[in-house]
Amino acid sequence: MTEKTYSIAVVGAGAVGLSAALAFARDGFKTVLVGGLDTRRDGRTVALLNGSVRFLEALGVWPEIAKAAAPLETMRIIDDTGSLFRPPPASFRAGEIGLDAFGWNIENATLVETLAEAARGCENLDLVPDFAVGFEADEAGAHLTLADDTRIRASLVVAADGRNSRLRQIAGVDARTWSYPQSAVTTILAHDRDHRETSTEFHTRHGPFTLVPLPGRRSSLVWVTSKVETERLSRLDDAALALAIERQAGSHLGAMRVEGPRGLVPMTGLSVNRYWSRHLALVGEAAHVFPPIGAQGLNLGFRDVASLRDAVVDANDSGQEPGSDESLNRYQQSRDLDVRLRTAAVDGLNRTLLTGLLPADFLRGAGLLALSNIGPLRRIVMREGVLPRVGVPRLMQGTVPV
Repeated sequence: MTEKTYSIAVVGAGAVGLSAALAFARDGFKTVLVGGLDTRRDGRTVALLNGSVRFLEALGVWPEIAKAAAPLETMRIIDDTGSLFRPPPASFRAGEIGLDAFGWNIENATLVETLAEAARGCENLDLVPDFAVGFEADEAGAHLTLADDTRIRASLVVAADGRNSRLRQIAGVDARTWSYPQSAVTTILAHDRDHRETSTEFHTRHGPFTLVPLPGRRSSLVWVTSKVETERLSRLDDAALALAIERQAGSHLGAMRVEGPRGLVPMTGLSVNRYWSRHLALVGEAAHVFPPIGAQGLNLGFRDVASLRDAVVDANDSGQEPGSDESLNRYQQSRDLDVRLRTAAVDGLNRTLLTGLLPADFLRGAGLLALSNIGPLRRIVMREGVLPRVGVPRLMQGTVPV
């Protein structure tokens, strides 16, 4: 059995894990990234909000990512629930808060491929395409055991190994999980009309139906609906599915064609009360899972990484180890409120669509009407949606005008 020593070990080679490894290595910490790449294309995209764009700029990877991304200049919400309190469509424009775009939409596989290419050429970073099967921690640090019996010693282990995180389970961090009576169909579409950099979200009685711009006359689809309906849709051929999507969208982008593989995403949630254990920090879906609504999941994961990076750098500057309790306590304090608020907002929106109760419809409709007609309120909500104003990690600062 061989043992290698690092300052920081990141487990999980998705977008969050790759960004964490890049961030720590660029700050001079001897870092290892453990995990195999998954670049399968399943029709899923990610809308990188403005704070995430600034974070990726700080890592030096944004220029390459931007080549395959489309800006989201306008967000349009249409109430298609059939409610008695249905408000008129509402549009939110990035220019109102001094931004060119709220964010940029890119295929998830392309994002991972670009981050992986940057990681291969990064100093202070070793890549180990293996699986972590064991984790132990004591006062001196943490030990990872890999599938090939290699042992890795590190002051801090970053668990970016997803919703079924093995490291979280081994460390004994409890997770609360829940599910919704829905699934989401995802795919890539071509269409006859220009999207004009507008993301359009239809609120239906079974969940949001969202079309998000991609470069050219292309968009990504996230269609949240009942499990019975998603199973029916998944059995359709491409032509029939495209027609069903066009009808659900009211033909506002014209005729559609399916241009990529499909995905079927379960609607589930996960939260933890602790974001750390001894010498271990949880980031991304190891700490929180959202249904694909509101572009919160990966953007929160990047905020996890940027916040953890600040805590580690501050600890290092004061002579403490990256995995010290003081460092990880700072990380916990920086993430708890942000994640709780986003979890409640996404969960609340989805559940109000499903209830069909008149009071819930009234509150949702009144809220959207207020946002449409009260400019200062609308701008506050838009800024908060792009990036919270309090406790912004340093690599994401300076992105939203006052």
